[in-house]
Amino acid sequence: MSDQFYLKILATDNMLYEGKAKTIIFQAPDGEMQIMAHHENVVVACSEGVVRIKEDDASEWYNAAVGIGFVNVDRDTVTMLVDYAEWQDELEEARANEAMERAKEQLRQDMSIQEYNISRANIARAMRKLSQSGNAPLE
Repeated sequence: MSDQFYLKILATDNMLYEGKAKTIIFQAPDGEMQIMAHHENVVVACSEGVVRIKEDDASEWYNAAVGIGFVNVDRDTVTMLVDYAEWQDELEEARANEAMERAKEQLRQDMSIQEYNISRANIARAMRKLSQSGNAPLE
């Protein structure tokens, strides 16, 4: 018997994940819920929060932020339907980009030397976060 199941995570605007998984952990209204292969058939609501997916014993955990929705388990097929879903590293990249744009806007405005130095430091911090994620912007 296989210890994996077919998993599909769908949001209103994208398909976050489709493939085999060993386990999925998500927030339900009454606490955290874990589903593994051969789970009994069930439909359960899921709450806004972090979803963790592990594809097999050797793989790392993949984390995503999801909105409210529900999870349907039917034999060895799990389908999660939520109002939004984004990989955690994509969220961090988006926040870093927003922080850099705010800091650049502050530099364009009239400000004191102290405010200017703070804005330059904010830009450097945002660029460091982007470079760590492998998505450094080109100036």
